[in-house]
Parts: sequence; C-alpha cells; structure tokens
Amino acid sequence: MQRTCKCHGVSGSCTTQTCWLQLPEFREVGNYLKEKYHRAVKVDLLRGAGNSAASRGAIAETFSSISRKELVHLEDSPDYCLENRTLGLPGTEGRECLRKGKNLSKWEKRSCKRLCGECGLAVEERRAETVSSCNCKFHWCCAVKCEQCRKTVTKYYCVKRTKRVKNDSASRRKSYRLKKKH
Repeated sequence: MQRTCKCHGVSGSCTTQTCWLQLPEFREVGNYLKEKYHRAVKVDLLRGAGNSAASRGAIAETFSSISRKELVHLEDSPDYCLENRTLGLPGTEGRECLRKGKNLSKWEKRSCKRLCGECGLAVEERRAETVSSCNCKFHWCCAVKCEQCRKTVTKYYCVKRTKRVKNDSASRRKSYRLKKKH
C-alpha cells in the first residue's frame, strides 16, 4: 500500500489535503514481487534436523536472521525449460510461440524470445496449410452450405539449436595439409 494525497482549495492552493492508502499500479506490484522472488533466501531445514531442543533452536535461529519482509523458499523452483514428467512440466522444446501478427501485444510478440531464447532454443518457422469452412450460406429450411478454403499460415516453434559447422578457409587449409602429408 502507498500513501496518496489530493489537495483541495481555491485555484490550486492546498488549504485542505485528503490522504488515503492505495494499491500501486499492477505492473509496479508485479515488478516488486519479481525482484523479491529473484532475491529469495533458500532455507535448509534438514540441516541439523531432529526433534531435539537444539535442532528446534537452530531452526528458530535461522528464521530470526531473515527479515520478515523477505521471501524464503525450501526447494529450488523447477526449470520450466526442461521436460519433467514427474512434475508434469512439458518443457519448451516443440512449443509453439507467437512472433508476428496484426493484433499482438508487445508481450505476445516477445513470446518466442521468452519461451525459446531464454531456454537456449532456436525458433523454427514452419508453414502449414489449413482448411476451414468459408463463404457459408444459409439455404431455406435447415441447410447451411459452405466452401472449403485453404490458407497457408506461418507458425513458429522452439527447437534445439543445430551446431554450425565451421566452413572457413583456415579450417579447409588445415584439412588439406593433413591430407597432403598422408
């Protein structure tokens, strides 16, 4: 919550001021939580685990050294880039992402960079032909007749990067020298 104030008075003079607590903009809250998440403290409760007074004291001491405003976690978050069937995470390889489009927001246009690029994957462009009903017309009493329209669409997918083969003249000269010696 943040304090917000408004002035009241004749021609902008602040003779009376009204203040209240207000939630900040949603984006500001999200950025704050994201920063807290990245600086979260991992707590290892298994260290010195047991039911003795000493181990309970060690746990209490661990938590007392951490500020009440900080986020803590007991386990590392799973890597969403990698497939993990036990957790039901599909990973990002093979996932479709958005890159171009008329009505896409900036967030949507960056989906390939977030899904593929941040996971070390490349973006592959694939063209596919879709068939859909179009030019549909209603015929009196109980019939709708449509044409089948074909349209080529471009889709983008996250794929593993292929290793580039060096094809420069220096490596060609080196392999030529090796062949010549034998």
